[in-house]
This record gives sequence, structure tokens and C-alpha cells, in this order.
Amino acid sequence: MDPVWQAQLSAFDESSYNREVEALITSFEKATGKKLVPGKKKKVGLKIYTDSGAGMATPVPLVRAVIHALERRGFEEHNIFLVGLNQLRLRMTGFLPSLVTGETPFKSNPVFVLESGKFYDPVWFYDSPLPQRFDPIFAEQQTKDFPNSSTKDEDRKSFLATPLFLDADFWINLPVYTDHPMLGVNGALVNATLWNASNTGRFFRSPANAPAAVAEMSAIPELRETWMFTIVSLEHYQFIGGPYFNSLYSASEPLLWLSTDPVLLDSLMRARINGLRKQSGFEPISEEIRTLEFAETLGVGSTHIAAAKFIPVGE
Repeated sequence: MDPVWQAQLSAFDESSYNREVEALITSFEKATGKKLVPGKKKKVGLKIYTDSGAGMATPVPLVRAVIHALERRGFEEHNIFLVGLNQLRLRMTGFLPSLVTGETPFKSNPVFVLESGKFYDPVWFYDSPLPQRFDPIFAEQQTKDFPNSSTKDEDRKSFLATPLFLDADFWINLPVYTDHPMLGVNGALVNATLWNASNTGRFFRSPANAPAAVAEMSAIPELRETWMFTIVSLEHYQFIGGPYFNSLYSASEPLLWLSTDPVLLDSLMRARINGLRKQSGFEPISEEIRTLEFAETLGVGSTHIAAAKFIPVGE
């Protein structure tokens, strides 16, 4: 099982994020021997999350801190690009220039908007019918009331956004955590897969489709080979009502995690989310939503949080 490097944030400002992100990455490099330096492509991608809106987006100071750490390791600022899904939400959360002021903290960083359709390659797509190899009875029961509206081959395909694994030496995942009615946990795995592809709305017809799609997409070798690690801040996360932001059901902890195991991170957060749900009188995430278990069977990571090894870094 891959470890989780953990840093304590003294504040949620850029100075604190700069200090702790540097400590995390340095510890990772020393432990693994992998250096976050430019390779043949001289580019690095950051997959951010903004789709729950301004209250539950990847923190701007975190993204700035990661950019600074990469610059210190030799990357030029214009070769550090950001990847997000929706133009309006990217603008609302500060990653694209304000329509009023024209200002953004990322003037020198390209921001790729996936919904523009410019970053999908017809050669790279995910094509799968119902995930019968996981649990055909469950799949059949959950989808019996949903007619199959996909009549063309193209309707079965979700095209993958290729900048992260074709244009970059490597990429870093920067998710935010919420619950999700079809996925259970909206976090590291989902940010790297469904929020990084086209035509994914078809998976949300039932809890049978989306979990298997996330698991299978996260196991794509080319995506995994260039996925360096995930960094997640617990500055804000949501335990019920997601992915739509609701401040009444959000929580905050001064913690920063780094791991190469997205399944473990999602499993740790599922336990936190369920704990907060219980405290507030809500039911836990349904055990029938098996996103993480499916990903584990495909070798993407581990769900065994009791065996998780935390390595403290920084102050």
C-alpha cells in the first residue's frame, strides 16, 4: 500500500500552502527517487476541480503553491497548464479572468476548458456497455427502468482529454471532496476520469454505470503512467447534498495530503464523510455504490484504510 504524506496547514493562505506543498513534494521525491523535473515534453498538467462552484473548488492558493514548487524544479510558467471542465465555473472560481476586472492569478498558465471540445482526440475514448463483469444481477436490477437511448456507436464513446497524458511529462491531480448520489465519493478518482472526458452524462442514469466507468477509466495505462500523484487539501469538503455546494453540510480541516493511491485517499474521505453524516443524523453512503471496490479490483489502489501509513512532513 502506498503511503499518505500529510502536512498541517497553519493557515489557508498562499504562504502556508507554499511551505507545506514544498515539504510534501520534497518528502515524496526523497522517498521514491522520482524528481519532478522537466522531461522531453517540458510540460506538466494540473487537473483542478471547480464544478461544485466557488464554495467547493480546488483552493487557488494550493494551485499557486504547486506551480511555485514546479517552477523551482525547472518548469517554465507557461509550460504548467491547468485542466478544468466548465468555462463559467472556471471563471467564477478565479481560474479564468474576471469579466469585470480581467484579472486572474494564472495569467501565464494556459487553462484548458474541456467543454470547449478542443482537447479530445478521436483515437482516445472509453467505450463500454453496462459493467456486467462486476455484478450483472446488480447492473440489471438498477437499470431495468432506464431505456437504452444509445443507438449509435458514438453514443457509447466518452472521449478522453489528452493533454494530461499526451502533452505533459506528468500530471498532478488536485481534487475537492464531496459526496455524490451515483458515485458515492466525488474526489480523486472522479476528478481524473469522468470530469476529464466527454459524454459522461450517460453514466448517471443509475448507480450501476458510473462506478464501473470511473474504475475502468482510472485503470487506463496511459493515464496511470503519467499520473504522478494526487494532492488534496481538506480546507473544505462536503458530506451530504453534493456535488452541489451547500455550506450547511461542509467541513474544514487544516490538512494537506499527497499520495499516489487515489483509491486510498477516496476511501479515507468516505470514512470521514460517513462519520459526519452519522453525527448529523444522515444515512451513510450506500454500500451498493462500489466505485472504490471496483477500482481496487482493477489494481488502481487500496480501500484498506486501517492499514494506511501516514508520513507527517513540514512543521
